[in-house]
Amino acid sequence: MEKTEAQLLCSRTLKKGAEPLTEATLLPTCLALGGKEVLVCCVCGSAAGRLQRLPGGAGSFTMDETVAEYIRRTVLKIPRDEIKTMLQKWGFLSETQLQTINFHQMKDNISQEVVQLCEENSASIKQAAVLDIIYNHSYPNKRIWSVYQMNKTEEETDFFDLTDFRKKFKRQLRSTLKNVTINFREYENNAIWIRIAWGTPYTKPNQYKTSYVVYHSQTPYTFISSSVLKSNLPLLCQALVVASNYQDIHEMELRSHSLNSLEDIVFKRYSQNFETYCPRPLQESTAARETDLRIVQENINEKERILRVNREAFGDGPQPKLEFAEYKLETMFTSDPKLEVLHKKEPFRCTVKFHSPHLLESLKSLAPAGMADAPLSPLLTCIPHKARNYFKIREKKGFFPGSFVSP
Repeated sequence: MEKTEAQLLCSRTLKKGAEPLTEATLLPTCLALGGKEVLVCCVCGSAAGRLQRLPGGAGSFTMDETVAEYIRRTVLKIPRDEIKTMLQKWGFLSETQLQTINFHQMKDNISQEVVQLCEENSASIKQAAVLDIIYNHSYPNKRIWSVYQMNKTEEETDFFDLTDFRKKFKRQLRSTLKNVTINFREYENNAIWIRIAWGTPYTKPNQYKTSYVVYHSQTPYTFISSSVLKSNLPLLCQALVVASNYQDIHEMELRSHSLNSLEDIVFKRYSQNFETYCPRPLQESTAARETDLRIVQENINEKERILRVNREAFGDGPQPKLEFAEYKLETMFTSDPKLEVLHKKEPFRCTVKFHSPHLLESLKSLAPAGMADAPLSPLLTCIPHKARNYFKIREKKGFFPGSFVSP
């Protein structure tokens, strides 16, 4: 290979104020890696980096500024003591490069150094999107997830091929919208994480308004965390149906920040009075307890009844983590027709919302604490069993003559 008169220096070398090399010390700027010629920095020898030619040469390697900013912001979201671990999971930076980063300095400085290394490795939006997937997989509770169920007429289970799924998904989505970024990553339990950044026919994809899909192959369930662009949700659902060979898809009225709890509910890892999956070991109910003979338990029979009824409703194990439940009521006011007080046949509507960091555990503790009668209303205890935390309560058809009847 002929020697070039232009010197190739990586961005880190330039920022360190490296002196220009003389013509006598110029080295061939190539390195054989796997049978390929890769440009290297004349000073530090870093390969596949963001190399800049000093005056006298043509061409340069640059990284898109939007990609650099997106990587920087993603790193800033990660807790300081987990940045190195997450970058190792990413695998885009080598261990040698990671060793050059001081992870004990301010996070802003760490993010700048990570961006520099990514510039040297010519990072694109594809690599930046993978880092974002890893972050969201580590912190899924940062998003609100909705459960969707797909249906098909055939009972046969099709053989699932990830390559075919990805190809169909991309083709279907891009047939209706060209400006879209799609990335996949497979995790344990056959969970396929899909990241979609949406654009418009006239604008590039907005990497900060993404939708996330977690699809478990060989199951009809998928978990979607939509972006603020609600208009794209039908396109996303249609792509899922086509790629997974189903007929249709519908929302299950089950939402939560806790993706793991939603999975426990729909995959029957949890049931109200029998739990096959338990995240922590249970204490033996027959374990001997220290008692003070001077203490007299009042209403012991009633307390035992409450505990028994509560156990039948919620089981012995910990509850799935849901943060809210919503009940919408549509009913009619009734009065004597002769009084003509209510001449309009309009329903009375109201919404009742329950919020708690751990709603089901809170409901479970109401009766034993004496704050509610046992058993609780089935509308409260049926949440995990019915796999929904959004309910609509309407008048029964024909219950009141001429009353409002929902379709």
